[in-house]
Amino acid sequence: MKIYQTLLLFSILLITSCSTTKQASLYDTAWELEFISGTRIAFNGLYPNKKPRIQFNKDLQKAQGNNSCNGYSAEYTLKENSISFGQPDPTTMMFCGEGEQAFLKMMRQVNRYSFDNDGKLNLMLDNVTLLRFNKVE
Repeated sequence: MKIYQTLLLFSILLITSCSTTKQASLYDTAWELEFISGTRIAFNGLYPNKKPRIQFNKDLQKAQGNNSCNGYSAEYTLKENSISFGQPDPTTMMFCGEGEQAFLKMMRQVNRYSFDNDGKLNLMLDNVTLLRFNKVE
């Protein structure tokens, strides 16, 4: 009987530690966009000079970054693999083409996140990846 209790405890600890690791890995790094879904313009055409970035501030519950041209900040809500963003507000107001609007539009649609086997962050609508990010070293 003790062996079953030990296995059960080990399984619970493993599941709990995986969830904690997943959330913790969002933090303490910057993420750079490498893919965006649903645009008619090629990725390099949308972001010829600078790719959007995102950072998650755990204490403030804000996502902050650059949408390729202007800075932005948005509140986010995180629960297990679900994530949602409040209205991303620009912190600067330069016009730089269609890329920034495409990025902000996709952010508003996101309801889940995951990490793939390469450690890339996927922001998703249900099971469809809308935005994929590389970790910035």
